[in-house]
Amino acid sequence: MTISAASDRNEPSTTANERDMLDGWLDYHRATLVWKCEGLQDEQLRLTPLAPSELSLLGLVRHMAEVERYWFREIMLGEELPELYCTEEDPDGDFNVTGKDTWARAEQVWQTEVEQAKQAAAGRSLDLLSDAGSHHRGEEFSLRWVYTHMIEEYARHNGHADLLREHIDGSTGD
Repeated sequence: MTISAASDRNEPSTTANERDMLDGWLDYHRATLVWKCEGLQDEQLRLTPLAPSELSLLGLVRHMAEVERYWFREIMLGEELPELYCTEEDPDGDFNVTGKDTWARAEQVWQTEVEQAKQAAAGRSLDLLSDAGSHHRGEEFSLRWVYTHMIEEYARHNGHADLLREHIDGSTGD
């Protein structure tokens, strides 16, 4: 399923069970990020209008592809995967976009990672502990924690996306 902006951006039921609520909020925030990028040209998506920050909408999408990959596949499933954009020489490579980076490519990579994340979580208990520990401290995480963290991660970066979009073309909205 490809995430599109307005058509997939529905708040989850206020009475859903825990799993449906977590899935619903995560999908809502994923769709919000797409919505913030919708209708812009590659040049606009690469803009960094909030000096001194180097944040761009395209960089946020690339970053969230890395984050989806890390938490659902590397941590929860224990897969050993290369970074998508980051390197030892450029640890912030996901944020550091160039004139060659396009929305089409970044969206395709991100959508693939979202689908892989959904497959990694499907049918697993929220109490399931990760197969790998964090790369920083070696801690294990429950799937519930990963969902909650991902919702927080998207919510924080969607706030950034909202400010970026407003500076790019004046568009605002929740």
